[in-house]
Amino acid sequence: MNTRQQSQPESTNKPRETGTGHDWLIGIGGCGMSGLATLLQQGGRLCSGSDGQAGPVTRRLTENGIHVHHASDCSVELPEQVDRVIHSAAIPEDHPELIQARDRGLQVISYAEALGLTQAAHTGVSIAGTHGKSTTTAMLAHVLIECGLDPSFIVGAHCEQIGGGSRCGAMRIPGDGPYGDQPGILLAEACEFNRSFHHHRPVLGLINNIEEDHLDLYGSLDEIVKVFAQFARNLPPEESGGRLLIAHEGAHRREVTAGIDAPSMTFGYNPSADYQVFQDVAASRAGILQDGVWLCQWSLSMPGEHNTLNAAAAAILASWLGADWDRIATALAGFRGLDRRMQRLGTRSLRNGGRVVLYDDYGHHPTECEKTLKALRQAEEPGRIICVFQPHQHSRTRFLLDEFATSFSNADVVIVPDIYFVRDSEIEKQRISASDLVDRLRDKGMMAMHLYPFEAIVEQLEIMCTDGDLVVIMGAGPVWQIANRFMEAEPGRDA
Repeated sequence: MNTRQQSQPESTNKPRETGTGHDWLIGIGGCGMSGLATLLQQGGRLCSGSDGQAGPVTRRLTENGIHVHHASDCSVELPEQVDRVIHSAAIPEDHPELIQARDRGLQVISYAEALGLTQAAHTGVSIAGTHGKSTTTAMLAHVLIECGLDPSFIVGAHCEQIGGGSRCGAMRIPGDGPYGDQPGILLAEACEFNRSFHHHRPVLGLINNIEEDHLDLYGSLDEIVKVFAQFARNLPPEESGGRLLIAHEGAHRREVTAGIDAPSMTFGYNPSADYQVFQDVAASRAGILQDGVWLCQWSLSMPGEHNTLNAAAAAILASWLGADWDRIATALAGFRGLDRRMQRLGTRSLRNGGRVVLYDDYGHHPTECEKTLKALRQAEEPGRIICVFQPHQHSRTRFLLDEFATSFSNADVVIVPDIYFVRDSEIEKQRISASDLVDRLRDKGMMAMHLYPFEAIVEQLEIMCTDGDLVVIMGAGPVWQIANRFMEAEPGRDA
């Protein structure tokens, strides 16, 4: 098997050298960008960069020796020693730092291009799908670590259990499995926005699901399916180690897999899937069957049918890479989750003497909102669910307004702050507001309100919460700050 084998030193204990030099990352505080910066620095390159605002991610970068300039005024001068500039997908072409880089004749590449270059020197695994990329990638990273396969990875969220959001692992895959002694594993999320995952160079690929999203860019679901089909076509053929794992249902598998070079297998709850997934909520157990034979069973660590599918996909990919099924099951049972993915922050007391449970979640698509709320109601059985949902992008809210209006049926109260404005034009911003979503929710019989700023929402939560309620803060923007402020406002907590 030839999985793009490179000439590598024999040791599997040292990080792969990526060459000396200085990378400057514009938008370094983004999930993927921060992970790439850490991976590149661990691999031998000096990294620094700029971001519009400070936060937990940029603080972690600084703690790891990566200097971050906060450049909301676009006044950062590129250091003289920089020889390559990497920019996130959100950076416009007229950004002053990009103009500087081009004027100096520096190499300028996107995050996706930089990731593809890095991945090509590894045994790459790309995790694609409209939903579940971060959770599945973190699960797979945890399983591979526990099974001794020492992966490198970039996860789009912080996972304390695996050391954060990125890691530089072995130079070669240990063991005598199907990919044994091939270049070391690199796991990465494969985002469909702007076709960025077409720059990936994986050996193994996963497609969890395909739904309408980024309609400002693609216009229709048919176009999105075509984009995923091209991602699948980029996988190498079987003789070069290529394989695709795709959901049996919900991923348009027939259209996506037509004419691809890599062999494909399916997974899902359907008995016709190549890997049939089972979940017993009452027993808190899940498992995978193949041809009527149990491959693996584990105790559920995260609630929700969607998270069981994420875990199953991670298990199957780990087995393809040579992990033992029994060790996979043990690792999945011990997975403790990741930041902002149905993250249970704890409970806090109320001024009236009761207690509420607080969750934080990244969900920003109607399907994600619906599945998360359903899973929380089943897992916690709360008196009420109060959901603070910040829409992410005006265009997504406008295109999927009807879907959003029906996705909160498992919530009792929905509080909507202003839409998080990112990437959209000022014209798009004028086309829809948070009040439009509130009106649609009320039309569906929901108790909904528009409140802003965040301080007002924290005050409202203090007023309306009663003993036994569950509060979930949801969205991909800075709405997580509400969770922190609400927790910090607990009576008796030290300032």
